[in-house]
Amino acid sequence: MPGQWYENLEEEESFRVLSVDEDSELLEIEYLDGDIEEIDLETWHEMDLERIQEPEGWSESDDEDTEEEEDDWDEEEEEDEDDWDEDEEDEGDEERDEY
Repeated sequence: MPGQWYENLEEEESFRVLSVDEDSELLEIEYLDGDIEEIDLETWHEMDLERIQEPEGWSESDDEDTEEEEDDWDEEEEEDEDDWDEDEEDEGDEERDEY
């Protein structure tokens, strides 16, 4: 079952099964938008599911690259924000010196 894609017909959401832990009776699933959720086997059996083919264009490696790019972007933004704050503080100090 891990790696298999399903559609929850009630919620109209597609997801794939990442793992099944039979001891704890939990399944880990990943939705198309990348959200990961754990559900128990009882909930799984109550869901109205249909097995589907892997969605077109879906690729694990593409998602990992996208996440890395997003992380890099966040770091750049943080650096820019820090520089901006420092400039503002410097300007404030100069104005105080003038008076």
